[in-house]
Parts: sequence; structure tokens; C-alpha cells
Amino acid sequence: MTEKRPNQFATRLRSPSVRPQLLSPDFFSNDNTIISFLSMQKVGSLLSLIALFFFLLFTLSPSVAFAQTNSDQVSQLRNEIERYEQEIEQLREEQEKLGKSITTTQEEAKTLQSEINNINSRIKYMENQIYLTNVNINKTGAEINNVSDEIITTQGKISHQKSAIGELLLEVYKQDRESLLVAVMKNANISDFLNRIQQTADVGESLLTLVSDLKEAKDSYESHRNTLENKKQELKYLNHQQTSQKLSLNETHKGKNNLLKETKGQEVEYQKLLTEAEELERQANLEVFRLEDKLRQAVDPNSLPLARPGVLERPAEGIVSQPYGCVETYFARRYYPNCNNGRGGFHNGLDIAARYGTPLHAAENGKVIAIGSAPSAYGVWAAIEHESGLVTAYAHMSVRNVVVGQQVQRGSVVGNMGNTGLSTGSHIHFMVYAPKTFTVQNSKISGTLPIGATLNPQDYI
Repeated sequence: MTEKRPNQFATRLRSPSVRPQLLSPDFFSNDNTIISFLSMQKVGSLLSLIALFFFLLFTLSPSVAFAQTNSDQVSQLRNEIERYEQEIEQLREEQEKLGKSITTTQEEAKTLQSEINNINSRIKYMENQIYLTNVNINKTGAEINNVSDEIITTQGKISHQKSAIGELLLEVYKQDRESLLVAVMKNANISDFLNRIQQTADVGESLLTLVSDLKEAKDSYESHRNTLENKKQELKYLNHQQTSQKLSLNETHKGKNNLLKETKGQEVEYQKLLTEAEELERQANLEVFRLEDKLRQAVDPNSLPLARPGVLERPAEGIVSQPYGCVETYFARRYYPNCNNGRGGFHNGLDIAARYGTPLHAAENGKVIAIGSAPSAYGVWAAIEHESGLVTAYAHMSVRNVVVGQQVQRGSVVGNMGNTGLSTGSHIHFMVYAPKTFTVQNSKISGTLPIGATLNPQDYI
């Protein structure tokens, strides 16, 4: 009995080794897989295929009814974000003016009234800054809601696309099971048969386009997720910043109350207080110099990181109002320990002056290892240890935005410029310490002091 052999041409057009199954999401991640699958599709019952294809075209849009339902909410959120941005811009302009007015009052003669005016200006600045931060918090919250809605919409689109494409591919697979003979018999003539083959190929190409759209939707989803995480971190930072600002405002109010209490509103008492403060400053600077001078002398120069520009970032905008080292000016001789045979006074940091509230940036990646307050010296300060072993300190801050143990990145905001402690105006006193020399000491004269073997910051900036 002669064995019946299958039609070889029909066999090539079928994929008998493939069984119908639910397609996993990974199937759609590789265009080559789709192309290989579609290369087997040459014939079949086209009527049901075409019907399903047009159903797919109309349903592949990102859930039209769902999108329309959310379009009003998305539009409302975007309008809300735009209003916040406009308000933020106005508040920043007002902050710029307030910062300049603080600088102006600092330059006035040291009288009780001018000092009270200066404190009142700082209070107004901080209150405005707290409100500005609150608007930023509201804006970020609206942005989080907006991105969350975008994620939900994109998830719906991806789910819908996967389902529709899966149904279409399964239908294509079913039609491929037909033999060539059956496919030919369904057509009145060879011309109709060839037209059906071409139409099937056109559907396959359109399907590839739809799969590409699905890939774009997946990329959009990942982008939205990353944006959402960034916005959540931004919101966390803003809440922490607002807490710091409120603490700073409370301290400023206390300072004003103490000033009025100690002077009893009398100019004579205020001038007496100024004289006492100047003496405390001289004692504090002498105490710091004695402690740090021994450490500087003990440092092995070969153990220091290579001094070159760019190792550290400049911590703030502004002008250098006082360099590091022996400064030969009347002010330096009066307030700092003697140097160069009494011709100058030794200054252990780099002073950069700018308007009140100017952002202060971390000079390099690192970890906050100490914070403190030295009312008769550095005011509000923070110290950061870097991978190189160097430690940088930022003094006279109006607001400190970091806590001990916090990791910071180069350029991230660690606080705002001010004139806390004994300071003649808004500036940052920036110090760089040699590796393994930094410590913190409590002083009866000047509060909590950062101490170490200081280096010239300009050797590393």
C-alpha cells in the first residue's frame, strides 16, 4: 500500500510544531520575534482577520473613553501647576529685593535701630521663603498627581495593546493552519487568491507598527515612573527644607527678643553689647587659632590630596571678601590672631560675600559629619567629609538644610547664606580641613566649634 505523502508546499506554509497559547508580554519586546511569526502567515481566511484588524485599529488608542474621562482632571492639574509656577516666579523676585534690602541695612551704622531693622528684614525674608517653599510643596504635589494619572493611563494603554495584539496573532495562527488547497478553493479565481495574500502581508506590516507603538508606551511608562520617584524625593527635600526654615525663623525671633531685653531699647546699652561681642569674637578667634595651629604644624604635606583646581566646587556665587591666610588689613589685625610679625591677622577660611539667602552648595560628594552653632564665632555651620578625606565646613548660614549622617552630592544645596554668629554682613566662611584632623569642641566662649588643620580652599577650588 502506497504511503500518502503530504503536500510539501502546503507543509512549508504551516507551522505544525507551534501550538496555540497565551502570549507572554516578553513576546512583544522583540520585533524579530514578531517578524519571524508573521513570515509564516501567507494564506488563510481573510474575512475574520480583516474584521479583527479593524477592531484592533479602533481599540488600540489609549483607552479613549478612559482618556476622555481623565482629560479634564489632567488639564486641571496642569493649569494648577502653571499657576504655582507663576506665583513662585513672583515670590522669587520679591526674595531678590528683600535680600538686597538686608545687605543695605547691614551697611548702615551699627545702631540699635539699624540692627532691629536688619532683624526685621531677615524675619520678613524668612517668612516669605517659608511661604515660597510651601508653594513649591503644593506644586510638587500637583506634579506627582499629574504623573500618577499619566502612569495609570499608560498602564491601561499597555494592557489594552497587549490583549488586542495577542488576539490578532492567535487569529493569524489559526488561519495559518489551513492548507494551501483549502485556501485556494475558497476563492473564485487565482486573482482573488493573490489579492488575499497581499492583504494578509499588509496586515502583518501594520501589526509590526502597532507593536512598535507598544514599545514606545512601555518606554513612556518607565519614564513616568522615574519622574514620579524624582518628584517624591523632591517633595521630601522641600518638607525638610521648610522645617529648617521654620527653626531658623524661630531662632531669629528669639535673637530679636533677647536683643531688646538686654538693651531695654537703649542705644547706650546696645553699644556696650557690641563692645562685649567684639571682645568675645577676638577671644574665640584666638582659641580656634591655638587649637588649629598645632594641628597644622603636625600635618605631613605628603599625606594631603593633590592640590589642583576642580577638586572642590566653589560653594557659592559672590565675591571673595577675605582670602585665606595672613591678611594685612586693620580689620584682620583687630579681630584675628597676629601673623607676619604683627602686620596682619590669620584668617582660617575663604569668605565669599553675596546677598542674604544665596544658596550654598556642597563642594563635593560626601557625608555630613557634624553640625553646630557658635553664636560668638561661626554662627550656624555644617561640616562634610569627602571621599578624598578632605572635610569642608560652611559657616554663618541663615538656614541649614542638612543633618548629621546625610549623604550629599557635589552641587547640592546644604543651606543658605546669612550672617549668623559674629559677622559683619551676609557671607559664607568656607573652610577646608586636612584628612583625619577634623573634630568638634564645645567652647565656653563661642559654643560648638569645628576644629582641624585648615588648608587654603583656593588650592582645591
